[in-house]
Parts: sequence; C-alpha cells; structure tokens
Amino acid sequence: MDISLDAVIAMAPDDASVKAARGLVSPEKWPLLGFDETAVWGACRGSGSKPYQVKIELSGPTCSCSCPSRKIPCKHALALLMLCAGHAPLFTAAERPDWVAEWLDAHRQRAARQEEKKERRAEQAKAAPAAAARREKARLERIRGGLDELERWLCDQVQHGLSQLSGQYDVWDKLAARMVDAQAPGMAARLRALGGIVDRGEEWPAVLLGKLGMLQLLIDAFRHPERLSPREQADLRAALGIVPDMGAVRDGTTTGAEHIEDIWHVLGVSHAEEDRLWRRRVWLYGRSSGRLALLLDFSHGSRQFEHLFSPGDTLRMNLAFHPGSAPLRAFALNAPEPVSPEPGKPLVTHKLPGSLPQAVSNTVEDALMSAARTLAANPWRLPLPLVFNGARLCRRENEWALLTDAGRVLPLDMTDNEAWELLAESGGLPLFVCGEWDGARLRIAGAFAHAQVKESV
Repeated sequence: MDISLDAVIAMAPDDASVKAARGLVSPEKWPLLGFDETAVWGACRGSGSKPYQVKIELSGPTCSCSCPSRKIPCKHALALLMLCAGHAPLFTAAERPDWVAEWLDAHRQRAARQEEKKERRAEQAKAAPAAAARREKARLERIRGGLDELERWLCDQVQHGLSQLSGQYDVWDKLAARMVDAQAPGMAARLRALGGIVDRGEEWPAVLLGKLGMLQLLIDAFRHPERLSPREQADLRAALGIVPDMGAVRDGTTTGAEHIEDIWHVLGVSHAEEDRLWRRRVWLYGRSSGRLALLLDFSHGSRQFEHLFSPGDTLRMNLAFHPGSAPLRAFALNAPEPVSPEPGKPLVTHKLPGSLPQAVSNTVEDALMSAARTLAANPWRLPLPLVFNGARLCRRENEWALLTDAGRVLPLDMTDNEAWELLAESGGLPLFVCGEWDGARLRIAGAFAHAQVKESV
C-alpha cells in the first residue's frame, strides 16, 4: 500500500476534513483494518451503535463510507488513508468482508457501464458526420420532390394564363404547406407572400409573373449547385430555409462566416405574426464597421423575445454573420450591452432618438443602388433593407408614401393609424428611414427626425 500522507491531504475537500481525519488516526477507533491487492477497508467507531464501514479501492483511489457525510472523501475515508500511509502494520491481509466485496462489484459494474457509454459516445462521434450526411441527402431529396411539383404547377399557370388565379387566395397556402412538407420553409414563405399580389392593382399579373420567374430561378439553381460558389450556395440554402450549423457559425469554422464586434445602432424593428408564430427583424448599423446587420428572432404564442431592442438604442455586441454573397443575417455572441450615444448623454430608447451616425444618411437613390447591388449578389434576398435620409411622409392617391426632394415617391405598406402617429411624432420634418423594401412597397421599421441625425462620436 504505497500511499503518502501528502497525497492523502491533497485529496481532502477542505482543511476541516483534514483536521477531523487526524483526530480519527488512532488504532482504538478502528476495531477492523484489512487489505488485499485491490482494496483496503476498515470499521470506524462513531457516535452510533454500529461502526462506519469504510472502503477504498486502491487503483483510483475511490472511497466509500456508510456515514451520512456528503463530502468526498469523508473524514473516515481520509483517516483510513492516513493509517495506510503511516501505520501500515496495523492492517491485516484478509479475505474481503461481504460488504466490501459487494461494494467493489457494484463499483466495477458502474465503471464498466461508464466505459461502455464512453465507447458508444466515441463511436457516435465517429459516425456523426456520416449520419449528418445521410440526413442532409434525405432532406435534399424531399426538397427536390417538392420543387419538381412546384415547377409543374408553375408551367401549368404560364400555359393557361395567370388570370385564372384571380380570387383563388387559398391556393398559396396549399402550395406553402406542400413546401413545408418538403422541408423547404423558405420557399413556403415566398409562396405565402405571393398571395398578397393577386388582384392588387391592374398590373398584378405582370408583377406576379416576375415573382414566379424568381421561383423558377431558385429551382434551377437548386438543380445545379456545382455551378455556384460556396457563398452563392449559402444564399441558395438560406432562400430555401436551410439554416447553417449554428455551432460552426459561432466557432467561425463555416466558410464565409464572420465575427464583428462593434457598437451597433438599432435603426429599426419590425414584427409580424402568422399562426401564433411571431417574427422579429432588428436592423443594425455598425459604427466602426459601417456594416448593416439583421437579427431575426421567432417567438411562439406571444411577442416576447429574450432581448428588447428599440429604434435608437446603441448597443455593444459581437455579431456572428451567416455566410453568403452579401452577408446580412447575424446573431449575437454576447448579451447586448447598452452604450450611451454621446458621452454624458442619457440612453435614448424612444422612437425618435437624439443622434444617429451621419455615415448612414444616404439619399433614396443611394439606398436603391445599394439594394440593387445586394440583389445582384443574391437575387433571393427578401426583404431588402433601405436606409436613407430626407423623405417626407405624404398622402397620395388614397395611400401613404414617402416623397423626396428630388420628387421620387416610395409607396408605403402602412396603416392610417401608423402613418398619423409617425406624422405627429416627426412634426412633418424630413425623415431618416430604415425600411424593408419588397420591390413595390416599403415597410418602415424605424423613422427618425431629420434634424436629429448627427455626426457619431
């Protein structure tokens, strides 16, 4: 029994246990002390009528005692080890008592089970890439089948004319449900959005035809991924609703994934609800990086999300961007840390903040050109962010719109209540706007009075 006193003391959970154990290192307190090639054991007198049964398996060493202490090892086990270290002649080589043999058998069985679990985990880890590849292949086959059906439907509509879709508003939900079954939720969302085009204005067939053409482009790209770069393939997968491995994006091991730590201005926040599933888009601008970012969150049943974002907030965050040709979607690697927009100024959380960085004050033409470049890099990006300055809210032909000094008009997707509220808060001043553009209408996510846009510090 080659055990040193220093090694025993190093095993103690605390100094109090060492002190208590030293008080038990006395032969009269141990009516039984035994050992064999595997274990040592002893019976220690305590305050009760029965001695405590102490067992130690030497290869660990692993200790066990019948006392009620929750410390491991307890003072009795430490005392037995101290006796082994300094008083080895007190121990008698003997056959194990039943209570020692039963404990050793149980301990070995537990150790064997743990080893089996460890081996299974190792085997699963080895098999994980192959299993993931099989799941990926099966999903892609289901998507392929769904897209084949969708293509046949598209051909039928073009052959028979789009006017037959007038009034058939439920067809889009049925098509979307089929895409959900095919595990292509991104395509399902696009189909649902098309339902809002039918019968909307005199030119709706032409608008719808263009949208259907984009669906066909997505189908063609899916069939020939080898013609796309890795970033373009990431765009394609995102358009279909295939989310990248979040762990790989978080670790930065996914091709094209970026991490950017910056002070981020919240330019806008939008919410939407469908079948009790709430979606939130948070649009950010990096003060130093000059990057736009989109945080996309979902909440079922209620509009409650982990973190609160309001237009005008200024937050320090480290963002991990999903890969793509024009990376935009991201998630935070840390909890948002509020930052005062200007030294000594209070945090601004209301709709029209005290300051915004001048660097994001584009004209409408600049914003549309930026959106065109984004769309050229990723034709399936929806919605497109538009961030610009110098537009007034107005009412034209029974709908709300933004009017620029250059005379450009951007129709708005906005209710009367929302428009009157914004008009009252802005006082009719030109607006700095962050909005979501679908190619026909702009949905405002954040609006700020023109006079409040300042040079960032």
